[in-house]
Amino acid sequence: MAVLAIIGIVVSMVTFKNFGTTPTEELEKQAKRFQVIVDMASDYAVLNQQEIGIRIEPKTNEYVFMWLDDKQNWQLLENEVAFAKYQLPEPFTLALELDDLPWIEEDNLFSDGIFDETLSFDEDRVEIGKEEEQKKLPPPQILLLSSGDITPFSLTMIYEPEFSEDNPVYYQLNAEDVAPIKRVGPLDAIP
Repeated sequence: MAVLAIIGIVVSMVTFKNFGTTPTEELEKQAKRFQVIVDMASDYAVLNQQEIGIRIEPKTNEYVFMWLDDKQNWQLLENEVAFAKYQLPEPFTLALELDDLPWIEEDNLFSDGIFDETLSFDEDRVEIGKEEEQKKLPPPQILLLSSGDITPFSLTMIYEPEFSEDNPVYYQLNAEDVAPIKRVGPLDAIP
């Protein structure tokens, strides 16, 4: 009886280990999810003639879809369940890279100190637009335009285990100018 119990425990441990998902498989699933949803959002933008944006929050590992309303304000795209705010499960993280955008370059309006980010000369005396800015959402970093164009970007999904002997794994999702976006991985290092 004891031998059968031990065999049963060993078999259940082996079965459990074989059917559980590894962090690499889970990260691939998350990368595929983002790829499919961005491609769907791009189609949605073209079909509905609606400008769509994606806001990536690397600090919280979230991404959220937005749309541009008639007053040129970004609103959350809440009417579609697929485009709801999404947070990557732990221990995965996000890193977004945008190339050649004017607000990243050193030479811009804000670098000379003439203007601050609210476009005010003196914050104590000028209060233009402060009430409106508090209600506005931060703008998206990625645009999916109704013309089918996409902001070029590279989003890296990262698994870097701290307390495990697992090797780090990376997936990159790259967009050039139009959908579909390309998924590259699993990678052993960020290129």
